[in-house]
Amino acid sequence: MPLYLSRFSYTPETWSRLIGRPEDRAQAAQSYIESVGGRLHGFWYAFGRHDGYSLWEAPDNVSMAAVALAISGGGALSSFETTVLLTVEETMEALRAAEQVQYRAPGA
Repeated sequence: MPLYLSRFSYTPETWSRLIGRPEDRAQAAQSYIESVGGRLHGFWYAFGRHDGYSLWEAPDNVSMAAVALAISGGGALSSFETTVLLTVEETMEALRAAEQVQYRAPGA
């Protein structure tokens, strides 16, 4: 199954609610991805541009998009970005296939 890395930031209101009533949001994230047949590999909070990161496994892009849309539509986040991750083997396959692409630079 494909892997996905998500970066998220909470709204100030969400932080306020979590301060007033702390809860383990990794458990919530796990239930979201499991509802589409996926798996949560990790959930971390961080300092910096994003408040947290999660590593997911989902059956396909549509399943991960459904989770991302549900989370984004919930209103608790100020940002939510998801990146599809490629294995080394997938990247090697893409590198070999890239040789067959007839790319032309703009203006060339």
